[in-house]
Amino acid sequence: MEYKNTNRYQIMSFLVKVLVSTFAVVITSYLLGGVTVEDFITAIVVAFVLAVLNALLKPILVVLTIPVTVMSFGLFLLVINAFIIQLTSVIVRGFHVENFWWALLFGVILSLVTWFLELPARSQDRRRGNRDYH
Repeated sequence: MEYKNTNRYQIMSFLVKVLVSTFAVVITSYLLGGVTVEDFITAIVVAFVLAVLNALLKPILVVLTIPVTVMSFGLFLLVINAFIIQLTSVIVRGFHVENFWWALLFGVILSLVTWFLELPARSQDRRRGNRDYH
């Protein structure tokens, strides 16, 4: 029984994170002129594709670029994020990023907006004593 509740919690947690990311994508694209999202469904797909690419592709790119990342004091990770955003733009119809610089700015702003939107969940988890929230 405990396993089913844990599994259900993980699924719900993932869905909430995708929903928060979706709103972050919508807000960020609204703020930036060089990034367009056609509609809310497209924003959901963008959030999901970004999550998958960040889970599967980003670790490989980080390992392959360790020397450059170290020499740039970690700033090269912003380039990796911009690349993943541009790749998402190629994959998802209805999501368009003008160029690398807009992708870089989109990544930075998206991170800030996501962080801001997740604040209530973090504070609620801290009050409950749950330190597993990422």
